[in-house]
Amino acid sequence: MTVVWALVDDLPGHKSQCLGVAEALGLGFEAQRLEYRGRAGLPNVLLGATFGGLTSASRGELGPPWPDLVIAAGRRTAPVARAIKKASGGAAKLVQLMFPGNDGTDEFDLIAAPAHDNLPIRRNLYRTIGAPHWITRARLDDAAGVWREHFQDLPRPRIALLVGGSTRRRTFTEAMARELAGTVSAMAAAQGGSLLVSTSRRSADVADPLIAAIEVPAHVYRWGDEGDNPYFGYLALADAFVVTGDSVSMCSEACYVTRPVYIYGPGELCVPKHARLHQALYDGGYARPLTGTLEKWTPPSLDTAGHLAAEIRKRLEI
Repeated sequence: MTVVWALVDDLPGHKSQCLGVAEALGLGFEAQRLEYRGRAGLPNVLLGATFGGLTSASRGELGPPWPDLVIAAGRRTAPVARAIKKASGGAAKLVQLMFPGNDGTDEFDLIAAPAHDNLPIRRNLYRTIGAPHWITRARLDDAAGVWREHFQDLPRPRIALLVGGSTRRRTFTEAMARELAGTVSAMAAAQGGSLLVSTSRRSADVADPLIAAIEVPAHVYRWGDEGDNPYFGYLALADAFVVTGDSVSMCSEACYVTRPVYIYGPGELCVPKHARLHQALYDGGYARPLTGTLEKWTPPSLDTAGHLAAEIRKRLEI
């Protein structure tokens, strides 16, 4: 029996990627929750292979018998994964999601990173289209059962508008918010439909003008609202999606569902690596650029976690 540990930290995107791949392997796994202390913020080249960035309580949860396989995501998990491999006498195999930095990269048996990052070819590098996640058909079916009655009075087609927002290099402006809301409202109005709108922490400062520009019936979830987040319900029940191209995770998740996906990706909002992702999604038939017209088409499913799980089984002979 192969023992698998998934190292799960406090960042939702890392958690989704790590658990999504661990589940897709189908071997069963133990989720090891990591809590960091200040030292974890140091560059990995200074940390090396160590448990030193963890709180004492979190460190106490990690011990023999060591796993056969470790799956982790993000820079801060890399020293912990390497420390587990060292403690196991080199027996534990390491799969790292997202590039962990140049220190100790040969210790990882597989590094999975998005192709749009344009990383140099390495023997242990596997390039993905988009990001893995833990959206599954079963979770979508469950969400549909929970949320269907909440949306039943909204006319179809229902277009989910998934809004990321500003990044370190680009600003999602009020003008962009109004333009996007106006365009998607017009798409829905032309078909007699409605919107399912979700904003995020990164668009909180322009949520008011975005919502004010919506001119059709809508269910709106503003980041920070009380109550359950309807995001999974939107994925399960929307007839089409419009996603801001700054969010790799939301683009990847929407492209899993096999309903039309349109990407809002102006250069003023999206950096070149995002544009490379968008083009890969267009080339694969998973998405189309937002033009303001709602078309009927059935894209293939972008199952990044499933593809990566198959690569892990092949390369590591699991």
